Amino acid sequence: MGWSVAWRKFWYFSLMDKQIKIIDSELLSDNKYILRKIHYEYTEKSGQRVMQTREVYDRGNGAVILLYNKQRRTVILTRQFRLPTYVNGNATGMLIEACAGLLDKDNPEVAIRRETEEETGYKIGAVTKVFEAYMSPGSVTEILYFFIAEYEASMKVNEGGGLEEEQEEIEVLELGYEKAMEMMKKGEIRDGKTMMLLQYVRGEGIL
Repeated sequence: MGWSVAWRKFWYFSLMDKQIKIIDSELLSDNKYILRKIHYEYTEKSGQRVMQTREVYDRGNGAVILLYNKQRRTVILTRQFRLPTYVNGNATGMLIEACAGLLDKDNPEVAIRRETEEETGYKIGAVTKVFEAYMSPGSVTEILYFFIAEYEASMKVNEGGGLEEEQEEIEVLELGYEKAMEMMKKGEIRDGKTMMLLQYVRGEGIL
């Protein structure tokens, strides 16, 4: 399997940074994405060289978007089964999220438009990038690009729900913004990226 952009950058900057020296990289899995065990030397502030080992998961970068209607004060979210949450205490495994997906070699704006139409059925107009973030930097290489966009009923071109060939079964939710915020406070919305975007539109006075 070819190396991703993240891994090529990883090795380049490791060679350029004298504080870090990669000793060995062991491929643990490349079934769909790439999981490696990295052994490296690191220079502490004291000047002491120490050996460390970390497992690093590279699934590519992604994008997420919150669709909102300013006049009606509503947002579009999705609900689907997420196995990792199920094995970590989510009784049903169902998670409410903002529409999101991997870039799959597209630029973030192209990717999020594609994911929006596939998952929600809305063909959106202008999108606004608001920030980007590493979501789990202790083990995952992914950078997530955050977007917002306005929607209206006339933009609905299909029922959404995701792609059958990817075994997606996504329910599209239209919620009042205040209802979504209340669900977040009650723990009914627990997805980090979604919570960040819901808070963002409140902080910016958008909704």
